[in-house]
Amino acid sequence: MKKLARHKFAFILSLISIFVLFGGAGYLIFSISKLNNIENTLRLFGSILLGFICLVLFILNIRFLNKYKKVKLAIVIILMLLIGGVSIFAGYNVDKVYNALSKVSDTSGYTTYSTSLVTLKDNEAKSIKDIDSSDIGILEDTTSYEGNIIPLEVIKEQKLENKTKEYTSYIAMIDALMAGEIKYIFLPTNYDIMFGSMDGYEDIGDDTKILLTQTKKVKDKKDDKETNTKAITEPFTVLLMGVDSDAEGIQNGSFNGDSLMVITFNPKTLSTTILSIPRDSYVPIACFSGQRKNKITHAAWQGESCMIDTIENFLDITIDYYVKINFTGVVELVDTLGGVKIDVPYNLCEQNSKRQWGSNTVYIEEGLQTLNGEQALAYARNRHPNPDKCSSKWTNYTSNDFIRGEHQQEVVTALLNKFKDIKDLDTVYKLLDTISNNMVTNMSTDQILSLYNVFKDIAAKSSGMDDMTDVLGIQRLKLNGYDARIVDYGGTNLSLYNFVLYDDSVKAVSNAMKENLGEKKTKVIKTFSFDINTPYEKKVIGADVTGTRSLVQLPNFVGQTVDYVRSYCSRNGISLNVKGGNGYVISQSVPSGANIEDVNSITVTAGGSTNTTTITDEEDDEDEENDALNGAGVPTPPEEDDDITGSGDSTGSQGGSGTGDDGDNTDTNTGITE
Repeated sequence: MKKLARHKFAFILSLISIFVLFGGAGYLIFSISKLNNIENTLRLFGSILLGFICLVLFILNIRFLNKYKKVKLAIVIILMLLIGGVSIFAGYNVDKVYNALSKVSDTSGYTTYSTSLVTLKDNEAKSIKDIDSSDIGILEDTTSYEGNIIPLEVIKEQKLENKTKEYTSYIAMIDALMAGEIKYIFLPTNYDIMFGSMDGYEDIGDDTKILLTQTKKVKDKKDDKETNTKAITEPFTVLLMGVDSDAEGIQNGSFNGDSLMVITFNPKTLSTTILSIPRDSYVPIACFSGQRKNKITHAAWQGESCMIDTIENFLDITIDYYVKINFTGVVELVDTLGGVKIDVPYNLCEQNSKRQWGSNTVYIEEGLQTLNGEQALAYARNRHPNPDKCSSKWTNYTSNDFIRGEHQQEVVTALLNKFKDIKDLDTVYKLLDTISNNMVTNMSTDQILSLYNVFKDIAAKSSGMDDMTDVLGIQRLKLNGYDARIVDYGGTNLSLYNFVLYDDSVKAVSNAMKENLGEKKTKVIKTFSFDINTPYEKKVIGADVTGTRSLVQLPNFVGQTVDYVRSYCSRNGISLNVKGGNGYVISQSVPSGANIEDVNSITVTAGGSTNTTTITDEEDDEDEENDALNGAGVPTPPEEDDDITGSGDSTGSQGGSGTGDDGDNTDTNTGITE
């Protein structure tokens, strides 16, 4: 030690270099130890080798310092500082990747609900402390966190003496608020996004204001959703869900159910199926009472758990994972990657990422081009022309929800093509920041990391290929169905446009998914024919499949005899109450166009002799054939005069066109109506 003391500067420098070396090496080894499922053997060998090198350099440092061999000591110190510095840099980058992926992962099993006390903009109250003693509107559904449970907790916590008034739906509450029938109502905090796209409710965000907002985290009761540890080495299913927000970050957004894409991937065969689910698909909603059928976008009102259960039920598959993506994040993602190459089929215009028109309108010209972030999102969002917003140059085309789904798939594929070309670290950093702020999944961090092996395999097989669809063997799926106007009886009670899916089309899509997942044996095609003069087009499974129209809607009984109504109700298990006489029906309590699955009882008022009778489930098949000919067995959308009045009314016909409740567009049955 006396010798060391004589060379104080060399001694201090050696201590610093030893600290940097072992500190950096330890930090790197600790960082890479968290990368489960990634090059396990290589990580172990690298850690051992790094530790061995550190030990050797430490011994050499002590020896050369003790003998004070300046040149050799200087070389060792430089090597120690260099290796230590590189280790710190590498460890920092590994940690940054791991932390970003950890931020994306949410396996807590909790769902955050947010509700707000809402009043009209011209109300003088500025907060909940300023409200008067008027009634407060809540949902009558006692299972709804945002409409009933949290509001009652707020009323109790704030010690409000206001009475509550229950409503059957949010729409009913909003209508009552706008009509001045009630001054305060509780709505989901994102109500302006949820209902702002509905015809007649576009200005709801401008016409109202929030007096108080309360959030609550709720543990998902379904354990299988929380503890899914299915290895990524096995085939899996993932649901991509669009999150709508005007603000930055996915935490500020709300899942709205407009963009739904189900992907199955088989890592053994690298085969993929992609299905875009039309937002107006008429399916049983898992979290609605009795799984009442409705358009699938409304399942989003109860959160991602309800949406996942709904999709699992009607497609008969298991959703292993979900990924929620913020729409504004798509803009950042595309811009970070330098744009995406898309062959745009026609000139179009669309609102920007913040749903603004005017000077913010996004214009895209026809042709093969590289779209920036705003353009890519506009292309993926567009589902109808906007003649009231743009000139004829930008609105001369036909589109629908199916075409929008195809556009979304094109953008996803184009992004995959860009991912494989990432080479610089700066792009990786920007990409990680964008993903961590705008995406969340129920995959664990280890499961996300295990995708490395999949990407490695894809990268190896995609070498020299420009299109990832050739590597992944992407099979497009498409649900087929027909247009129908259906009264949302028991819900909003509005006459809404819906897209009723053919059971056989759903089955064909489901089977294709199960085959790719290895749950169903793939049918081998033994014959193949082609015409050299006709370009080959890959078949879209489910697109051309039709079948029996299963929807049965309640007919218009006005003008029919009570005997006819009695016979119809008896065969369909509907309890009938007759008021007035026993002649011809002049009114009915349940409007025509309702799905008879939702109708348990009905009251009709008839003319003729005064009498009131009630019948329940009596079997009477005498006029069944005639009933079918009158529309009881064949779903016929109600005529315009029979619609339920309200801002959600729409016009449509089976196999024809319609104007949806949630938008202002009209599409034909070449696709879907919003």
